[in-house]
Amino acid sequence: MTKNLLNQSLTWIFPKEDPAWHESIVKEFCIHPVTAQLLVSRGFSTFEDIHDLLYAKLPNLLAPSLFVEMKAAVDRIHKALQDKENILIYGDNDVDGITGTTLLVDFFTQLNANTFYYIPNRTSSKQNSVLDALEYAKKNQCSLLITVDCGITAAKEIEHLVKENIDVIVTDHHEPTDRIPHCVATLNPKLISNNYPNHELTGVGVAFKLAHALTNMLVSSGEISTKNIDLKRFLDLVALGTIADMGTLQGENRILARYGLKQFGKTKRIGLLKLLEVCELNPSKITTADVASKIAPRLNSLGRIANPRKGVELLLLKDPIKAENLAIELDLNNIERQKIERKDSDEIEEFIENNKALLQEKAIVLFSDKWHPGTIPIIAARIAKQYNRPTTVIAIEDGIGKGSLRTIPEFPLLNILKDSRDLLLNFGGHDYAAGLSIKEENIPEFKELFIAAANKELASLDVLPKLQLDAKVSFKDLTFDFLESLSLIEPFGMGNPAPILYTTVKQSWSPKVVGGKHLKLYLEQDERILEGIAFNFAEMRPLLLKKDLFLEIAFTPQVNIFLNKSSIQLQIKDIKIKE
Repeated sequence: MTKNLLNQSLTWIFPKEDPAWHESIVKEFCIHPVTAQLLVSRGFSTFEDIHDLLYAKLPNLLAPSLFVEMKAAVDRIHKALQDKENILIYGDNDVDGITGTTLLVDFFTQLNANTFYYIPNRTSSKQNSVLDALEYAKKNQCSLLITVDCGITAAKEIEHLVKENIDVIVTDHHEPTDRIPHCVATLNPKLISNNYPNHELTGVGVAFKLAHALTNMLVSSGEISTKNIDLKRFLDLVALGTIADMGTLQGENRILARYGLKQFGKTKRIGLLKLLEVCELNPSKITTADVASKIAPRLNSLGRIANPRKGVELLLLKDPIKAENLAIELDLNNIERQKIERKDSDEIEEFIENNKALLQEKAIVLFSDKWHPGTIPIIAARIAKQYNRPTTVIAIEDGIGKGSLRTIPEFPLLNILKDSRDLLLNFGGHDYAAGLSIKEENIPEFKELFIAAANKELASLDVLPKLQLDAKVSFKDLTFDFLESLSLIEPFGMGNPAPILYTTVKQSWSPKVVGGKHLKLYLEQDERILEGIAFNFAEMRPLLLKKDLFLEIAFTPQVNIFLNKSSIQLQIKDIKIKE
């Protein structure tokens, strides 16, 4: 019998087993048996799929010409280049939009194009920001506007641009609404008419595909040589935007992220290097966790509480002093964002603690005029994960609510948003992360519809916190060679999570509290002792004071380097006491 320390209802989902298939994988690829079990657990069913995962390289990227309207987009840009037209890149104000905008501005600048860029403040509504961009385009005599990570739901607003004789190319990856913008070309892998196989490209990924297609056209026509444009140098931006936007790290996205992380170590972007210094990161050793927890929040802080245009400015800067000053400014903005987020988050947690009845429902909807609209995406994501429920958090300002939605795999968001469209001013995003704007008086009705839909579609088991396990191991399996084998499956992230292993151990001596809220454990199996670190488990220490306790642990193995000495450490995800 075991007792779960973190949450009584946390359910361990044990890996599926197929001994014959497992043995075939080990023999075919000569990989560690535990790594092979991970592939079995994650549903890989052919050698071809496994080979693509382990050994896919840049030449395996899909051809950008597979986008149905890519030729129309390339032809229109080619005309703009020949006629020396002014081009405006209009990007969304999150990291995906900022990196995609930077990529196209940098790319077009290398082609000697007359390029401008515009990033709306998060405080602007979608409609007004497009009209703001219209004014900016007219002021700078831009006759071609290219959207990045936005535009697919702005058909009405784009009409205004077209009437002003500004051609529009939409590059986006969000789910389209019923009405598609009437423009020169729409590049979106989620269009019904789209033939592009990778529907999970992010905004910066689509922007990269446009740059790739234009490069192919210019090289084939002899207007430039392959020496003029090195597309690999843009992959740091692609990885940064893809990981920050929680793009699924499978297939093509995983190739882009894998090579993009390597590109950090070669990057010549002065602003990015200064930002990495502020984050205290080594460019040659950047991981997905570094991007998600350190780099992206600093860039995102601009769109949340400051001017997101500075993100593009930083990534384009070539002046080291200006870049350093701007990187420091981003860091200070992020500190301020954290303060605001902490205040709002504490208030929300207190409200949930005092209103436990709301957890009897299978969805959570919270709204207030006291919260900052820039922090609610982070808070919504945290609440959805903590309570394993579809969550909407709405910040109200001047009678208009701006909401952020996050969910669980069993409850995609876009259908309920489409069903609620009569109540909404605007909405957009993905099935698992979306945003909306709504009049304050319509929020109660939306809340009722959202919760009713979740209660109808979700089973009680769906909202129980779960831990998906990949393989059972022994300490003898945990070697540096094994961890090297696991690196074949990196980078880890959305859709390709870091492996979670499990085993039974004895506690050699009582755990220590570190950092005020974490536990360091000393775990023994077959006379081998390994350290474990359990983040946010400090309050459980009283239950673990007894020496020689037998524990079931779920963990991710990692290499810990201290005083230039490497050791294997276990990052504990859950603990159960064996009784």
